[in-house]
Amino acid sequence: MMKQLVVLLLRSPLRRPLEALFERLNAWTIEVMKRAHKSYVRPRNWSNAELRKFAPLYSGDVINVSGWKDEDKNGGKYRDYFSNAASYSISNTQGARGVSTPTDIYLDLEGELPEHLKHRYQIAFNHTVLEHIYDIKKAVANICALSNDTVILVTPFLQQVHYEPGSYGDYWRPTPAAIERMLADNGFTVIYQSANDNPWYIVYLFTVATRRPALYATLPMTRMPDRGLGMSAFGLSEGS
Repeated sequence: MMKQLVVLLLRSPLRRPLEALFERLNAWTIEVMKRAHKSYVRPRNWSNAELRKFAPLYSGDVINVSGWKDEDKNGGKYRDYFSNAASYSISNTQGARGVSTPTDIYLDLEGELPEHLKHRYQIAFNHTVLEHIYDIKKAVANICALSNDTVILVTPFLQQVHYEPGSYGDYWRPTPAAIERMLADNGFTVIYQSANDNPWYIVYLFTVATRRPALYATLPMTRMPDRGLGMSAFGLSEGS
């Protein structure tokens, strides 16, 4: 059936009207599927649900790195996800969506990490920031250096370009393997990695990595990365 449609599209004198019809049908289908599966595939809803699996497990100090106002985009604060944390801090830098309160820790992820912040926190949490930082390896290294235990990252794998002129750019869509490699370079082992893999919505990657993987080996939700994450969004399979 697919082959016949391709031949029809290539050879038919109605090629342009057919292409326009298929484009409209595709756009309509995507919109229907996005609405029908909103709770599951809407990336922020999905990443929030993933974070809820892990956040209550930690009882140490937590920092939301470049967390702006700490909002989860569903009317809540990420501070409340870490219900057992000993303390909760937020770091930001200057510019749009930068420092928002006097209590924010000023931190430039492309700069040098202050000595007093190294290994200061049990958890360094960072949500959809790394794509906006040109020196992504330095940023990952700084996030890792903040933590004496675990980092939790949410990064886009498939998303439209978005940036704020004069404040931050948009540079990267790291693959699961890229995230794992950068974390490994800083002494962290990925113990969990997942994605809201789908062909009609933005795809996020959720990663949990630790300096002490043996300590978390018995957690029922932990599993190693799936190299095929995100491929269905492009109609591909691993090795294509």
